[in-house]
Amino acid sequence: MQTSSLSIIRHSSLLLRRTSIFHGGYGVGVGIRPSFYLLSARRDNPDVSRKPQPSKNMLRAKHIGKDYSSLAPVLSPDHKPSLLESQAIGTVATAQANFMRVVVHDVAGSEKSDDGSSKNGVELLCVVRAVLKKIRRRVLVGDKVLVGSIDWVDRRGMIENVFHRRSEILDPPVANVDHLLVLFSLDQPKLEPFTLTRFLVEAESTGIPLTLALNKSELITQEKLESWKIRLRGWNYEPFFCSVGTKDGLDAIAFILQNQTSVIVGPSGVGKSSLINILRSNSGHAIEEENWFEPILGNKYFEDQRVGEVSSRSGRGKHTTRNVSLLPLSEGGYLADTPGFNQPSLLKVTKQSLAFCFPEIRKMIEDEKCGFKDCLHIGEPGCVVKGDWERYPFYIQLLDEIRIREEFQLRTFGTKREGDVRYKMGGMGVKQAEPRLEPKKHRRESRKKVKQTMISELDELEDEESDLDIEDDPIVRAIENERKG
Repeated sequence: MQTSSLSIIRHSSLLLRRTSIFHGGYGVGVGIRPSFYLLSARRDNPDVSRKPQPSKNMLRAKHIGKDYSSLAPVLSPDHKPSLLESQAIGTVATAQANFMRVVVHDVAGSEKSDDGSSKNGVELLCVVRAVLKKIRRRVLVGDKVLVGSIDWVDRRGMIENVFHRRSEILDPPVANVDHLLVLFSLDQPKLEPFTLTRFLVEAESTGIPLTLALNKSELITQEKLESWKIRLRGWNYEPFFCSVGTKDGLDAIAFILQNQTSVIVGPSGVGKSSLINILRSNSGHAIEEENWFEPILGNKYFEDQRVGEVSSRSGRGKHTTRNVSLLPLSEGGYLADTPGFNQPSLLKVTKQSLAFCFPEIRKMIEDEKCGFKDCLHIGEPGCVVKGDWERYPFYIQLLDEIRIREEFQLRTFGTKREGDVRYKMGGMGVKQAEPRLEPKKHRRESRKKVKQTMISELDELEDEESDLDIEDDPIVRAIENERKG
């Protein structure tokens, strides 16, 4: 009886898979799908035609009110879209968790809110639209963005699109950068040549102009300072020596950073936040260009940055800055304070481009070219790069690391790379764009797989119940007792 009941349950479950719960005009009930009646009508009357059913993405776009194709292209920097009252253009000032703080600098219609205050310079707490996440269009600090669904009272909104970036760096993630300041300390923590080389290679790979500054010059002797100056000139760098404690050499750095968007990168504990606090507190001349951040300079999110001490146990800096923030400078321009890290990823550096991230190699191949176009400068015939310079062992070490990473990526992902957006032909031959969803994340399981899983679970349940019936049988227990006796 139990076996027959299980078979009845199995056949009933298969029957339920062929039915669906639908909402009719007279209530809610369980019945056959509407397509069943359409097929029956066509069988009785062949003249009945099938009504074209809208696709899932068309229904979703109709529900949202916008098509995916309107979000597929990236807006050009010079594009000036027609804005609604609930839309504005701004710059991402800081990012933390899933929220972005956007400073508005272009609004539609009247630039005055209901209370008479200006909308320019208003700081909005925004989230990123879900479709941007699906097509993996990342929003970074420094991005020029289009904000919609703005509530000017609560100062909230949603980032709908991102304008094209003129530059981008990965470590840390900042967009539209004009200048990089690589900051290290001569002591506390001590300056390590390989770590400095790794940061310089990451900065050189972006193609953005960079400046090398060495902080805490008061902690070492003049002889060591001159030694480092000669050594770094051999690397084809002209370093700036400064001290946040004594404020020596800060005027030259402030002059370089003015009127442009700069990012300070370096390990933890070298004095990045302390340098930013001093550069922002200096009283300078009037800012000539329009400063969007000026109306909110008193905001708590743009106060002086937290400063931590170097760990006495490890000799390294503590992670005090937790997120990237774009801050205004008193002399004009903007400066991004970033979390410290000790190992740049070098994800944009390939084995072919690594050599161009070393100024020593660039200087060697300016006058005379190597014998092969794809020369890696590791002793190939006709190579003009010799191994008689200081950072050549660092170059070999980084080249081996990048080759191992590229070989792993080739074995894992192959050479084919699909885009984040795919196109399909919709109704009336209209080309529609939709996000390419990641497998096993956004797609639901097929009905065939669900049915197979349900049948296998019923089979397992049947086997378990049959095993329990055998164990509870008194005859079987008597036989087992006789064997044991």
